[in-house]
Amino acid sequence: MSKIKIVTDSTMDMTIEQADQLGVVVVPLSVTIKGETYLDRVEIQPAEFMETMKSLEELPKSSQPSAGNFLEVYDRLGEEGYEVISIHMTGKMSGTVRSAESAAQMTNTKVTVVDSKFISMALQFQVQEAAEMAKQGKSVEEILDRLDHVREHTKLYIMIDTLENMVKGGRIGKGKAFIGSLLNIKPIASLEGAEYNPVAKVRSHSQVVKWLTRQFAEDVKGKTIKRVGIVHAEAHELATKLKNSLIELTGYNSISVDYTGPTISTHTGPGTIALMYYYE
Repeated sequence: MSKIKIVTDSTMDMTIEQADQLGVVVVPLSVTIKGETYLDRVEIQPAEFMETMKSLEELPKSSQPSAGNFLEVYDRLGEEGYEVISIHMTGKMSGTVRSAESAAQMTNTKVTVVDSKFISMALQFQVQEAAEMAKQGKSVEEILDRLDHVREHTKLYIMIDTLENMVKGGRIGKGKAFIGSLLNIKPIASLEGAEYNPVAKVRSHSQVVKWLTRQFAEDVKGKTIKRVGIVHAEAHELATKLKNSLIELTGYNSISVDYTGPTISTHTGPGTIALMYYYE
């Protein structure tokens, strides 16, 4: 039976220590700030990045790992006797999965590249599941089947608190941002089929908590909740309120709360929170 190693990227919003405990290899994306480049969660941590971003007129730029970065990892793991399952953030938001696919074609190691169709903890759910199954001695086919199942039963909702970074990044016009800020609109979107889909507009943080709590309760009704995570960009208080609201309504309390990394927070700006969960 061949040994299987799980490789992923730093957009799954997990600390290096947690990844080490799982036995997962993380290939970091990089972020460039004022001409200086830092490896995500290696040379710059999420909280530090958010603090730095406040003073910048131009948005930092995040970059995917090169095919060479992946090739180095795949070759090393192959020499150690591993087969590799490489699980990455949605290819619709980054070229990371393409870099991994290029490297997979160049290495002698047997590598299966998976587009998770998600990002952040919703990607992390698939990585955790795969890593646990690999430790149990499951086959590549069994793990891939399980990942399909997890993906189909995962939900991701994100609330963007300020539209300023979306304007800076050229994603929306200044007019829309001005109107949005006047009306104090908090847009909520889902990531369905790897596409960003607006699903609601609310006017306050308390309404954000109510909407997300209600949506969660509807989705998991009569189901078994498997994993739940909340990430935020300098919105710990709001994330905690949401966590408490979910616990109060459903009684499910195994909910992790963490900072999101530079890849997401650069585009969404401070105040953003995202709720992710999967169920059976």
